[in-house]
Amino acid sequence: MDFSSKLLQNAVDEVAQLPGIGKRTALRLVLHLLKQPRERTQYLSKALLDFREGIKLCRNCHNISDVDLCEICSSSRRDPEVICVVEDIRDVMAIENTSQFKGLYHVLGGKISPIEGVGPHNLTIDNLIEKVDKGGVREIILALSSTMEGDTTNFYIYRQLQKYELKLTTIARGISVGDEIEYADEVTLGRSIINRVPFASSLKGL
Repeated sequence: MDFSSKLLQNAVDEVAQLPGIGKRTALRLVLHLLKQPRERTQYLSKALLDFREGIKLCRNCHNISDVDLCEICSSSRRDPEVICVVEDIRDVMAIENTSQFKGLYHVLGGKISPIEGVGPHNLTIDNLIEKVDKGGVREIILALSSTMEGDTTNFYIYRQLQKYELKLTTIARGISVGDEIEYADEVTLGRSIINRVPFASSLKGL
């Protein structure tokens, strides 16, 4: 792709670094910004800089937050004895949109994937075990995507928590095998949360 301007090329190259955006889409977005008032680009730049510099991870659940303790963890209307384990913030948002879960979350920050060099020590699994070890948790819901990496992570956590006296469940397989949680429709995901089953039962078909 030939550019008549080095400034245009640099802007397109940077936007094209975003996931799911190719050079042609990046060019369309950059040219769109060029047609907007200068203030619109400034607002966008400031919003991104403020986000990057001010964003925090909740000290309790590792969810993205503006403050040290996110709104979910600090809410008196949530049940702190039930923890839903998810891969990342997108899964929290997906489950929250169903309005079917009233407990807390624990964001792992990924899934175990030896091929990609991601092991248990790269995730927040140790912190999850510490929470359970302190007591006050009666149920852990494993809500990871039904992929090979998700099932591997579920099983690893299951083995680590087997010795504790708590209810260990997984979302019902209303979510198709291989599907990511964030892409599931709200009705299906909500029903999967409500109809969750003991994790040990899900191992029988393996």
